Amino acid sequence: MSEQHDPERIGTLIIGAGQSGLAAGYHLARRGLPFLIVDADERIGDHWRHHWDSLRLFSPAAVDGLPGMAFPARSAHFPTGREMGDYLEAYAERFALPVESGTIVERVRHVEGDRYEATAGSRRFVADQVIVASGAFRQPSIPAVAASLDPAIRQLHSSEYKHPGQLRDGPVLVVGLSHSGADIAVELAKTRTTYLSGKSAGELPIQVTDTPRARFGWLIVRFVATRVLTMATPMGRRMAPHVRSGGAPLLRVRRKDLERAGVIRHDAKTTGVSDGKPTLDDGTVVDVANVVWATGFRPDYGWVEVPGFVGDDGWPTGTRGVASAAPGLYFLGVPFQWAFASMNVFGVGRDAAYLIDRIAERVRASAAANDGSGSRSVSSVSALPTSYPGSSRSSGPT
Repeated sequence: MSEQHDPERIGTLIIGAGQSGLAAGYHLARRGLPFLIVDADERIGDHWRHHWDSLRLFSPAAVDGLPGMAFPARSAHFPTGREMGDYLEAYAERFALPVESGTIVERVRHVEGDRYEATAGSRRFVADQVIVASGAFRQPSIPAVAASLDPAIRQLHSSEYKHPGQLRDGPVLVVGLSHSGADIAVELAKTRTTYLSGKSAGELPIQVTDTPRARFGWLIVRFVATRVLTMATPMGRRMAPHVRSGGAPLLRVRRKDLERAGVIRHDAKTTGVSDGKPTLDDGTVVDVANVVWATGFRPDYGWVEVPGFVGDDGWPTGTRGVASAAPGLYFLGVPFQWAFASMNVFGVGRDAAYLIDRIAERVRASAAANDGSGSRSVSSVSALPTSYPGSSRSSGPT
């Protein structure tokens, strides 16, 4: 067992240096409130770089910037995953956000005085506020049926897929018809017979292309995603559970695109095995050499040991990212946290600004309650610089 160090005292601890965590850091820095961002990846933006090679965002660069910094590309350009990763790294550097990469938080628990302790190996952080921004799509979800397939069949989850060269020669079954499943199926159909199983959750009426019509369409999509499909509207509340379970409508690749690419589609789900081969729930047996599980991800918040933090659906409970479990606990980047756009780059800035407003209110209230009492308050930490006790690292990332 590694030796435990003395706790490092922090005003606000942000867990996760993706777009949500960095947006929160930006707003905290603007208010002069001290904070630290810790991230499991070795390099800021790695989560985007580790997607498949041909990945492009569904939104154009014009709406892909975080608060204070536009995405550095033509407004109609659709960034690659690597470009987005590099942008996030440059964003943290530009605003000198204090990021500790390669730091895996294993546990968060409530301690006395409405504070929280986060454990990362031998390090302990004690914070007045914690923002859980670790990412909604981290734990791959693979059906149990995968374990019964013939061992000769090459299996990959979409999070592991990089390019067609990873697969064996021969046909492939892509399981799951959402964004990743459709994109990967079209790419694979160029080099091999490709089957796709699963029913789509519909299609958004906009083409992801560099045309005047598409650019205008994106203005409408952004308005709907941020203003119409929210938890404040009946339509948004009905859609939220479907999106959280992986039921987002198709955008770049539509059913017609799949047909043109030669993808052999089955609405039936992959639910069984026959002689080691995947079987659909309509009885169809698919004879393939490969299976790509584009079956999404499941929430993974078991390391937040705060009763009530997670609801029956596996997602954090609360309003607009303010956790109902305990004061001072927040979350960001959750699908439909407030709106359809909450899980998109163009939606996290608003969600982050809302949370930081709540944190600032909490700091002010604590300062007022402890004024003149001589006791230590949340606001006492706000007088500290953004470098923090117990660390030799400066406030800017290396």
